[in-house]
Amino acid sequence: MDKHSDQKRAVQYLHPPIDPFDQRMISVGQGHKIYVEQCGNPDGIPVVVLHGGPGGGCSPAMRRYFDPEVYRVVLFDQRGCGRSRPHASVKDNTTWHLVDDIELIRTELDIDRWLVFGGSWGATLALIYAQSHPDRVRHLILRGVFLMTRAELDWFYGGGAGKFWPETWERFVSLVPVDERDDLIGAYHRRLFSGDLSLEIRFGRAWSAWENALASIHSSGVSGEGPGEYARAFARLENHYFINHGFLDNDDQIIENMHRISHIPGIIVQGRYDMICPPTSAWRLATRWPAAELKMIRNAGHALSEPGISLELVRVMDQIAEAEG
Repeated sequence: MDKHSDQKRAVQYLHPPIDPFDQRMISVGQGHKIYVEQCGNPDGIPVVVLHGGPGGGCSPAMRRYFDPEVYRVVLFDQRGCGRSRPHASVKDNTTWHLVDDIELIRTELDIDRWLVFGGSWGATLALIYAQSHPDRVRHLILRGVFLMTRAELDWFYGGGAGKFWPETWERFVSLVPVDERDDLIGAYHRRLFSGDLSLEIRFGRAWSAWENALASIHSSGVSGEGPGEYARAFARLENHYFINHGFLDNDDQIIENMHRISHIPGIIVQGRYDMICPPTSAWRLATRWPAAELKMIRNAGHALSEPGISLELVRVMDQIAEAEG
């Protein structure tokens, strides 16, 4: 099954397409303006959606995981990506800036408490936000858990995943001289921030292609080439966060701080064959979170658009809506 047929299967589980009832740019400080939209029911259950990457941006498909009659859905492009400006900027762009941005959005929209929905890096950010502001989170819904640990980065950029995808891995590492391949994040960093736009786009596309090729369980290992500016922004932001270890104080900060949110109800939806964020992180998180339920999806990889993951996330959100209603 190819990627496109896989996505078609996923779409059948989603709610119908919907347009935002509110779109705005919010100045968050340090020269950054972020794009924010709201859709669904203005008086509904508020839920904020945290996209992946860092640098992925939100998309119209992300609106469709929520019953528009029930939920007030807030989506935004994090600093430096999507419709936020300045584009591809890493200046004053850290995890803690993003946590502050989420709080600013909440107060700007006059929301007291909300559900937080995030996948991959969005799950990382959701956990850190909740640990920083536990009184503002009603429920956490996470997909494809990433804990920003050295072991996870080593898996994906140190050759672990490459053992399953040797031909795709070879394309990723072949752009880097042999004597720099012991630190691919660092090697790509030097080129993504070289000041040479054509070089940055070339390496941005290669960085993005490596990740995109492994997102779906049905992948052939080949990723289509997207717009150069998108790939550059995605790669620069992701690399910036990874080379700085997510701006966390220590390698296991999220797990060590789980006591702060142990009372918050949570759902973890994890693909059994996730090559980007292997299930061991979701398992570790669940063992430290008494109020959470881990749903391991068989025959699924990492992508939000995996049919089994889409089905489960829509089902979870419908169940929460019924319980809250």
